[in-house]
Amino acid sequence: MKNGKGLIFGCAVTVFLACSAVNAGAIEWKALFNGKDLNGWEVVNDARFEADDGCLRLVDGMGWLRTKEKFRDFELQLEWRALEERYDSGVFLRTGVEGKPWPKEGWQVNLRYDAPGGLVKGIMQVVPAGVPRIPVEKWSKLKLKVMGENAELIIDGETAWKTDIIDGAAGYIGIQAEDKTFEFRNIRIKKLDGEDGEEG
Repeated sequence: MKNGKGLIFGCAVTVFLACSAVNAGAIEWKALFNGKDLNGWEVVNDARFEADDGCLRLVDGMGWLRTKEKFRDFELQLEWRALEERYDSGVFLRTGVEGKPWPKEGWQVNLRYDAPGGLVKGIMQVVPAGVPRIPVEKWSKLKLKVMGENAELIIDGETAWKTDIIDGAAGYIGIQAEDKTFEFRNIRIKKLDGEDGEEG
């Protein structure tokens, strides 16, 4: 009888560990930038990006850098800093590739000097920034969660906004180039829809 109980207990532990491993795998973070090159990314239009000392550097140009994989529901984390005054860039989400120099459809979290964190659709700001100006050369941490029509932005540990107006199917995540120099690092993502991203 003792052996039978031990066998049942052992099986239960095995099942528990297996389920834990599956669950852990389902919520794993994935690095979007490997710190060495632009593998997994594609430059769109006239923009210049490069890998430099573990950072993704936006050098210059008018265009953007996009992931090769599409994402719909996700958590995105990254650190960024501007390297010159009157800086302007942004993080695109749920966007397509049509448009020049930037995608004409989809959403953008603004990284402009006078509106950091503002939510933009097309060229219109639809959710105010609500974040103080971030000094040049200061690293700032951005966390963005998108789930269905809901999204939340946290900058440097403070909630910038929450909204329920996000539309669109799965699309690319990208970084806007607007002829200003930036650096990005520790770019990682966690899928929340449980589906593999589509490459294109």
